[in-house]
Amino acid sequence: MREEIRQKFIELLGKDRVLFDEPMSSHTTFRIGGPADIFTMPEDKQQIAAIVKLCKKEQIPFFVLGNGSNLLVSDKGYRGVIIQMDRNMSEIKVEGNQIRACAGALLSSVAVAAKNASLTGFEFAGGIPGTLGGAVVMNAGAYGGELKDVLKEAVVLTGDGELLTLPAEKLEMGYRTSIIKTSGYLVLEAVIALEKGDQEEIRSRMKELSDRRTEKQPLDYPSAGSTFKRPEGYFAGKLIMDSGLRGYRIGGAQVSEKHCGFVINAGDATAEDVRALMNHVIHTVQEKYGVTLEPEVKFLGEF
Repeated sequence: MREEIRQKFIELLGKDRVLFDEPMSSHTTFRIGGPADIFTMPEDKQQIAAIVKLCKKEQIPFFVLGNGSNLLVSDKGYRGVIIQMDRNMSEIKVEGNQIRACAGALLSSVAVAAKNASLTGFEFAGGIPGTLGGAVVMNAGAYGGELKDVLKEAVVLTGDGELLTLPAEKLEMGYRTSIIKTSGYLVLEAVIALEKGDQEEIRSRMKELSDRRTEKQPLDYPSAGSTFKRPEGYFAGKLIMDSGLRGYRIGGAQVSEKHCGFVINAGDATAEDVRALMNHVIHTVQEKYGVTLEPEVKFLGEF
């Protein structure tokens, strides 16, 4: 990246809010990824809008990063600008039966805020590794609940730099998708609407789901979370297991022995290891069962 471009980002954000050639392995739950040319850590909506405007003016690609779950970054890194949301854009406010939170707020933190306010309806999300912004984009879900069940509205930044407040019914939320994803909008804030509940029951439900997750998922290894979308009428993990791929390994990437729906970093895995393993799984399941698995994990950079 040219020095004059680097200087523009420093002028915009200050020296302590911009990193150069930053290894993405430090910022993804997979612990994989080469260097990003420019890594920015904006403090507020105005700085985010200014970064996007500068990127568009200079024709530099950019990517919005939450806590780095559900993401595989190329070993070559990313030739563009990373906009990190989870550190500084994470404020959570309880307003009656509603919770307003910035896009970088962790879902686990929003769930705790809901529990503390005796609000029920968000227990399902407490164990999803990710931020509220990413969850809105993907309509994240678990244990029978989805974000669309509780989302009231989202504040987004459009490609033209316009701030819009969109009600949930206009977001076209489906299985792991939304109009935000298809339109390339950037989520800045969201409001979820919950119901008054019994705090002890909420705590108990959250603990039950947490225990189930710990028991069934390979949380002791780096991963991006669930690797494949659920194919209609099937479970990805069962198809992979029944294809004889439990524990199958390429380099440092492995199909988890604990839950076959997860590809894990079993030790010094590269992005190429993970990609090759995912392709092998897709090919094997397709050949054996005629079902095409789709990655739930996003790919960033050159593969």
